[in-house]
Amino acid sequence: MNREVLFAQKLEEVRALAKEQGNCIMESQVQEAFAELDLNEEQLQMVYDYLVKHKVGINQPVNMDDYLSDEERNFLQDYLDELALLEPLSDGEREAVTISAMAGDPDAQAKLNLVFLPEVVEIAKIYTGMGVLIEDLIGEGNVALTMGVSMLGCVEKPSEAQGMLAKMIMDAMEEFIAENADAEKADQKVADKVNKVMEKAKALSEDLHRKVTVEELASETRMSEKYIREAIRFSGNQIEYIEEENQE
Repeated sequence: MNREVLFAQKLEEVRALAKEQGNCIMESQVQEAFAELDLNEEQLQMVYDYLVKHKVGINQPVNMDDYLSDEERNFLQDYLDELALLEPLSDGEREAVTISAMAGDPDAQAKLNLVFLPEVVEIAKIYTGMGVLIEDLIGEGNVALTMGVSMLGCVEKPSEAQGMLAKMIMDAMEEFIAENADAEKADQKVADKVNKVMEKAKALSEDLHRKVTVEELASETRMSEKYIREAIRFSGNQIEYIEEENQE
């Protein structure tokens, strides 16, 4: 296998292992994962730096609260205050509720859903700083949790329920982050298109000492009229250097 491909594969394996361990990994685990690549100290340090940048603690967990904005901290405190009002369950009670939920008891499923709400918060903290608000992450996690407790009939033991629910919650949050990133990329492409047309129109307008038409701008640049008109539409017809009667 190509060395670069193997390195990337090992890096993803290390991140996955860290996630399973609460976003924390030991140096010895990193060294073991990359052993066959025989990395030197400088290269290993680059791996550690990469992991820290992605909020993975080396030898000890990172404090995810450090990645929250003041607004998110305020929201989280209010939300946790509400959750603190919920009646806690002992380990035995929790197992009994889980067994009933697995058997399809809707009351037990509703109760188990409430029991897991604080864990949704802890999982959401793992994904802070990734371009989405923690309240949105919690919302997505809560939806996944509600779906998950109704699907526990597929697990054989109560001990497997927590792992299944945690995975569903994490998958939902990761999917939400990915969708948000795709939307941001699309928004950026639109912004880039508008800015490009605006800059070209401004330059030509300054050369001609007047507003320009779509046809003139297309002729002077290598942009198509369709491309220009799309940019005008995306801007809300606010490109001042182009003749208004030509905007669609």
